[in-house]
Amino acid sequence: MPWDTTTRYGCSVADGGLALVQDLLNTIAAGRPREADLLDAPGTAQEWADAALADHAEGRPVGGVELDDRGVDELRALRAELRAAVAAGGERDGAPAEVRTSGAVLALRPDGTVDLEPRGQGWRRLVGLVLVEVLEAQRADTWRRLKVCRNDRCGVAFYDRSRNNSGAWHDVRVCGNAVNLRASRARRRAAADAGR
Repeated sequence: MPWDTTTRYGCSVADGGLALVQDLLNTIAAGRPREADLLDAPGTAQEWADAALADHAEGRPVGGVELDDRGVDELRALRAELRAAVAAGGERDGAPAEVRTSGAVLALRPDGTVDLEPRGQGWRRLVGLVLVEVLEAQRADTWRRLKVCRNDRCGVAFYDRSRNNSGAWHDVRVCGNAVNLRASRARRRAAADAGR
């Protein structure tokens, strides 16, 4: 199955191009046993980028990117900003983050459709592709379905397929039960302390 970075955490893959964004978010170290952070080193980052671009291409020519140390740093920064935006669910306060930009061009197809295509080389092209997919997901109203697991010990990005978009955990059995059990124990301790 494609999107190995996301599926290694047992998540269903987001629809369409949003899967690329979800896969980038899931390059983090998480899970039990702890999976590696795929953006920790240029070698693993390059392997992730190659696989993700191949999964994203689905028969379309996308072209590869070569990542250097700066490119890996840029991808980590983009991942952190996207994770913060997804975790906040559109409710971010405070000073605006640094604006991420990338070259893109509008292309008119022979059938009359217009596509937004990233431009640039290396990491700039990959950042552009990710940002184009975020824009497309916002237009399609699927961006709000991309979430970060509320278990602070987890942090896996998942696509909420619930009818009312109320999912909070990437896996209810693993993360939801663990958080609820910790909260229950804390309430019992507080009640026992109050009864003394």
